[in-house]
Amino acid sequence: MSRQEAAKVSGKIDEEIKKESARKKEARKNEVKVMLLGQAESGKSTLQKQSLDVERLSWVPVVYSNVIKAVRMIFAELEHETSLRIPMSPYPQLKSNRAFCASSQVAAALALENTLASELSGGVSIIGGRSEAFVRSGWQALTAPSWAAGSDAKKAEVANRTRETTTMVARTMTVAVDDIDTLWMHEAVKFYIRHRKIRLDDSASYFLRHIQRIAEPEYSPTNDDILHVRLRTLGVMQHSFPMNMAAKSYTWTLYDVGGARHAWIPYFDDATAIIFLAPLSAFDQYLEEDPKTNRIDDSLQLFGHICSNELLKNAHLVLLLNKMDILREKLDSGTLVRKYITSFGSRPNNFETVSDYFRSHFLQAHRKRDVSNRHLYIHFTSMLV
Repeated sequence: MSRQEAAKVSGKIDEEIKKESARKKEARKNEVKVMLLGQAESGKSTLQKQSLDVERLSWVPVVYSNVIKAVRMIFAELEHETSLRIPMSPYPQLKSNRAFCASSQVAAALALENTLASELSGGVSIIGGRSEAFVRSGWQALTAPSWAAGSDAKKAEVANRTRETTTMVARTMTVAVDDIDTLWMHEAVKFYIRHRKIRLDDSASYFLRHIQRIAEPEYSPTNDDILHVRLRTLGVMQHSFPMNMAAKSYTWTLYDVGGARHAWIPYFDDATAIIFLAPLSAFDQYLEEDPKTNRIDDSLQLFGHICSNELLKNAHLVLLLNKMDILREKLDSGTLVRKYITSFGSRPNNFETVSDYFRSHFLQAHRKRDVSNRHLYIHFTSMLV
């Protein structure tokens, strides 16, 4: 090739590079990059579920996992409480009605928890050995129909194994459903839940109330079932969708970041907006990894870190004070905020006072720590509808 021809080829390459660079630059102008931040169980994944049209059947094993975990937690707390032999406790009544305690069917369902969690997690294990599913982006493919795996033999093998485990759990659930229902309706369980001895996930009571429907042979999750699912994510879950605003088309991309809290920040310095979710219903809950830290305090600390981070200073900041429906239920049932948040003091334990109290604390954290004095868009929300 002569120098002239080489220069001509080089010129064409440079021109293509410039065109591609200009195309990407123009595309970035029309991209809205939104980060969903907040602690585990704050509602980040639920917010994405409401914008996703996913295959319903992929959620079946996740619902089963939620049910089994709820049953396990109840048994663990019952065993602990009844071993204390506390006077005036319902222990004698529980002891006289132990049919469900000795149920081999319920035991069989509990025995499948680790297997189901492992399949959903794609073999990923978390330090500490907790029996819980942790999923990555694309996890729905694990329960997709056999034809969806195409010619990928490894994916097909993993998907088949997950479906086999799900079928096994479904059969076990069908046999054990009456015993699980008996457990949930037992007066001793109601007593311990009422006195906050048994601490279940926010969604646990929902699934146990609907156990008869969930245990049906041809069960297919409803919209409410999917929205109530508790599912921990690892890595970055991404979802993009088009949106028209002011006669112009934009591409919105939501990023739900799971796992390590600060490692991901440098990758999102160009974020358009940050949506931070803080579940106010968690005032009576503590972190699994640190039982001494109240979840509201942890949310405030994490929100403060986001406000003060220089790399995120150009992003619009939206705060969703979430799970207000569950907060109202807890307050109506007589749960006292001051028992868990001592600074709440003797204020009235009603919905309006509690909501305004927590809202003011988040506003104060923003005023004190925000590095760019940006406006804070704040809303009360209930993601579980």
